[in-house]
Amino acid sequence: MPTVITRIPGRKASLVPNWNLRLPHFRDRDDEPLTLRCLLAGLVAQEVEAFHERQKDQRYVTVLSEDEIRESLAKGKVTSGGRDLPPPEVSEEEAIGVALQAFEDGMYLVLIDDEEKTNLDQQVHISEDSTITLIRLTFLAGG
Repeated sequence: MPTVITRIPGRKASLVPNWNLRLPHFRDRDDEPLTLRCLLAGLVAQEVEAFHERQKDQRYVTVLSEDEIRESLAKGKVTSGGRDLPPPEVSEEEAIGVALQAFEDGMYLVLIDDEEKTNLDQQVHISEDSTITLIRLTFLAGG
């Protein structure tokens, strides 16, 4: 499965752990070429779905192992669930729109197998061992 990596210049660790990409639902039709726009929309849709699942899981109290507690402490927050708060509304369409606009505004770079992609309508080729790297850019003041 293709791997997605996130990076921020100047930081050793990424904000989120690497994850594997599920490819099947990235195109409207199987005979259409995969574009960067479709790939990014699929990534965002997959992450919105994962977010909703995490929110559901937070309703249940879980027992944490020592390792899970240590990992959570390193991240700065330990939670064992049991929260019955209304989940924040996250619209998949709005999230996709924000991600595409951020790409067009130069807020992040996309590399596929170490090759930068610069056009949302550019055709991309993803294989089972591809690496997709998202690099959030930091702007310097007064530039």
